[in-house]
Amino acid sequence: MNHSNNKHIAVVGAGIIGINCALSLRNLGYEVTLIDKEGVGSGCSQRNAGHFATEQVFPLAEAGLLLQLPKLLLDPLGPMALSPSYFPKALPWFLRFMANMPSKIRNKNSEAIKALNKNAIDYYKPLLKDANAEHLLTTDGSLLVFEDTPYDEVKRHWQHYHGAGVSVELLNRQQTLALEPNLSGKINHALYFTDVGHTASPAAICDALAESAFAKGVHYQQLEISNISDNKDGVTITANEQSYQFDQIVIATGAWSKAVLAQLGYKLPLEVERGYSLDIADKQEGTPSLNRPVASAERKFIMTPMQHGLRLSGTVEFAGLKQKPNYKRADLLFQHANKMLDEISDFDPKSASDEQRWLGFRPSLPDSLPVIGRAPNHDNIFCALGHQHLGLTQGAITGALIGQLIQGEKTDIDLSPYSLARFN
Repeated sequence: MNHSNNKHIAVVGAGIIGINCALSLRNLGYEVTLIDKEGVGSGCSQRNAGHFATEQVFPLAEAGLLLQLPKLLLDPLGPMALSPSYFPKALPWFLRFMANMPSKIRNKNSEAIKALNKNAIDYYKPLLKDANAEHLLTTDGSLLVFEDTPYDEVKRHWQHYHGAGVSVELLNRQQTLALEPNLSGKINHALYFTDVGHTASPAAICDALAESAFAKGVHYQQLEISNISDNKDGVTITANEQSYQFDQIVIATGAWSKAVLAQLGYKLPLEVERGYSLDIADKQEGTPSLNRPVASAERKFIMTPMQHGLRLSGTVEFAGLKQKPNYKRADLLFQHANKMLDEISDFDPKSASDEQRWLGFRPSLPDSLPVIGRAPNHDNIFCALGHQHLGLTQGAITGALIGQLIQGEKTDIDLSPYSLARFN
């Protein structure tokens, strides 16, 4: 640890991104205070799919999606749903989303995602080793499986990933079942992403890294911030009618970032993708249903082995932060899993506990890129937010980049594609 840095930096937001930023800055010798209105590792960081999805290098905006959108959006329980009452609010985001579909723009955005994902897992390894938590990261790859998709189309998917530099193998049914014997014989093909990782507990990774940070001297305060302002002495945070002074701050507020940045005069076209998950026990205690994450190309969801059993995650709902959860979307995930697995625990929605279902808010920007870097008009304010589906994946590299930036070092990758200035 470099003890020569005497600045006091606040990291606002204690999800996986904020925790990594705080840990990185403390390792560089800064005095760090981590602030969150709820708690460490709450929100999407707590119960996501646990998938270190380094293979997901393509932006969500693609022209082929336009033909599917009407069908997807009209089904309230489909893989993508849009609340009718929320549509007027979401429309500007969708227009900007469509503006990112042209191939030239999409390819540029894809290169920026690749730059973050390429070594994302390697950035975690020393942090987890230092936290005695290496066991929380498993690198056995993941599968994207196909039931009814014609072979030629499956092969095009493989070529698409392979051409983008992703380590991927095309498997037939026998090869797929050799890796995952509990999968149904209805699975005809799979893409095997060999360099992908997963964790059996995203919450445990947050806790382990946070405990490591606290043991090194990071302070934690549970505060709901009402205002952020810069001044000649640094940055002032107001919370609970009290003021707190810091030399610099890092904003890592995820799905709540739009309102936070608006206070500072910035426009952020961030939309909330509401993602659901359902936890079920393994059929036989001590015998995992799966060995690695398995996603369905047709059903648009993912199954991940967890400490408790199996987590079913996926689907996208556009309904903002305030609407009540539609847990029928979570229950539907079991119906899909039941068709994909030979053996699965029974699940009755009527008797299911509240602990089994969950809703998280993914902070998504229309170009599928996060915001990482210094705020354009504020020398002492930095951003690390908007990581959409890849917050867990990109957490450690984002923390490292923020540390390098604040140190005045050359960053490991070019940060210009992720600048807040692209929207302002």
